[in-house]
Amino acid sequence: MSSLKPSWYSNVNPNVFISTVVIIGIFIAIVFLAPNAFDLITKQLNQWVTDSFSWFYVLSVAIFLIVLIYIACSNMGKIKLGLDHSQPKYSNSSWFAMLFTAGMGIGLMFFGVAEPVMHYASPPTGDPETIQSAQQAMRVTFFHWGLHAWAIYTIVGLALAYFAYRHNLPLKVRSALYPLIGKRIYGPIGDGVDTFATIGTVFGVATTLGFGVTQINSGLNYLFGIEYSLTTQLILIVIVTGMASLSVFMGLDKGIKRLSEINLGLALILLLFVFFAGSTIFILQTTIQNAGQYFSNLFNMTFNLYAYQSNGWIGGWTIMYWAWWISWSPFVGMFIARVSEGRTIREFIVGVLLIPTGFTLIWMGVMGNAALYSILNEANTSLITAVQRDSSVALFEFLNTLPFSGVMSFVATILVMLFFVTSADSGALVTDYLTAKSENSPAWQRLFWTCLMAVLAIVLLFAGGLGALQSATMLSALPFTFVMLLICWGLVKALHLDATKMQALQEARITPRAIQNPRSWQQRLGLIMHYPHTREEVEQYIDQTVRQAFSNLQKEFKRRHLDVSIHNIDAGLQLRVNHKDEMNFIYQVVAQEKKTPSFMMDPKEILHDYQAEVFLREGGQNYDIIDWTQEDLLQDIIDQYERHLHFLNLVRTKNA
Repeated sequence: MSSLKPSWYSNVNPNVFISTVVIIGIFIAIVFLAPNAFDLITKQLNQWVTDSFSWFYVLSVAIFLIVLIYIACSNMGKIKLGLDHSQPKYSNSSWFAMLFTAGMGIGLMFFGVAEPVMHYASPPTGDPETIQSAQQAMRVTFFHWGLHAWAIYTIVGLALAYFAYRHNLPLKVRSALYPLIGKRIYGPIGDGVDTFATIGTVFGVATTLGFGVTQINSGLNYLFGIEYSLTTQLILIVIVTGMASLSVFMGLDKGIKRLSEINLGLALILLLFVFFAGSTIFILQTTIQNAGQYFSNLFNMTFNLYAYQSNGWIGGWTIMYWAWWISWSPFVGMFIARVSEGRTIREFIVGVLLIPTGFTLIWMGVMGNAALYSILNEANTSLITAVQRDSSVALFEFLNTLPFSGVMSFVATILVMLFFVTSADSGALVTDYLTAKSENSPAWQRLFWTCLMAVLAIVLLFAGGLGALQSATMLSALPFTFVMLLICWGLVKALHLDATKMQALQEARITPRAIQNPRSWQQRLGLIMHYPHTREEVEQYIDQTVRQAFSNLQKEFKRRHLDVSIHNIDAGLQLRVNHKDEMNFIYQVVAQEKKTPSFMMDPKEILHDYQAEVFLREGGQNYDIIDWTQEDLLQDIIDQYERHLHFLNLVRTKNA
């Protein structure tokens, strides 16, 4: 029997793959043929979105952060991103390195010096180039790159990892909508969501490549006098793409993982150099002060729309950042999910939300305050002029004020290039996941997306359309924000059900094993699969079987010199053991109405089903003892009493 060899395109999802390529092709053609008109239209639309929906972005990002805190602090945080016995695939250090370099690495290199200086020279409120504007500049920079940015990535990554590894759904954005639309994620709606996410990923990475090569070109021009031109930038894109293709071909473990670890190591070297070469004491003092101001003003900054100051600042900065992070969230979120299998949800949220934020604040604090110190105390105002003229040279202009500027500028250039490589190969990996039928796709698919991103960046550079692409990427964030809110809703809904099941498995009381007259398994099944009971049946059971069990236990307790009383209560019976100065033990059985499972009754019948529920001092215990024998009931009371005595012993020990 001959086996058919799979075709080279057998793992391609044609609906997502072809539609993505066609839309990108149309976009390239429009930008190439009419760049000025397209740039004007996208900028006008972008301005309209900023003016009309800035409140929506601010509110949505706040909701993402609140939802994550709620999930992490609840029982839902104990759930694993995978089966209960699964373990993390990557060590904590490798995990952190990969999520950091994919999410923020290149941005920190580009804006670590540039953004604080720009806010110092042009603050949202108050006078520019003052001590107050310097403090405000760092606080705003921390806000843009801190918890809110990573909350956007975390919510998408958590949803994807949870549904992929816990519920065995595809590792695709469509899977996050499963609680809301069910199996329709496998149809046109799911294809549309994945197509949208794929386009956002390609555009985001292409824009990063396009703008990023300008910073590499600036570094090479500073170091070696290499001409700053489109030709140089074209060559740089080809080199970066070649390195990214090699990394993609090597795979996640050998390629992206190793490059990410190298990136993190070089970043630490550059960070420590600036820290010790600059004004170390000033950097320590200001960074700690900046962090305190950031956290103490976090709530106020979260909802600050500058509504009474119509200067357009929030649209050019905060809203731009929120839209940018949202547009990148399918890419970064899916990559983080891909490397986070086996971790608990609480570990995932704390790790992805706090650890990169902490490193980001340290980076911005060191780089930004060192640059501000050079301006404030060394009168290096030329740095302001250079940043305002071309932000891509900010890092190199700043390093020029420190010792060994040539060596460290070379390290910075290599670091920027490696960050671009990891962004490109991570983007290709994620795009391949979104457009393939399964994860085991041939290498050509990943290489195809790497090359397409490079071609897109090259065409836009030569056509002058990078600004238009950036505006288009911002526009794409608006509809995806609605998708993310739906993801939050579906995620909490699914996690709540999972947490309820986990709690039920841990706390559920099973029928005690009768010692004198053991039941067969058929009898035990009959007890738990009983038919609905009327109120009269339950009250009769309580008055006869429960009362007799309580009476027998009362006699035994009194024989042991304990004061035990039995009381009639509303719809039930109570057993009370008096412990004098310590907390009394209370065991009650109460007739409670409940909903009958649909599989246990005729759907045509409408019955009022009652159960004999156990109540302790703390309240109902959510288990039914109807049809238990006296021996069953006595064993359960003793079990609960033993737990109560253990509790009293712990209290005595702590108070001793």
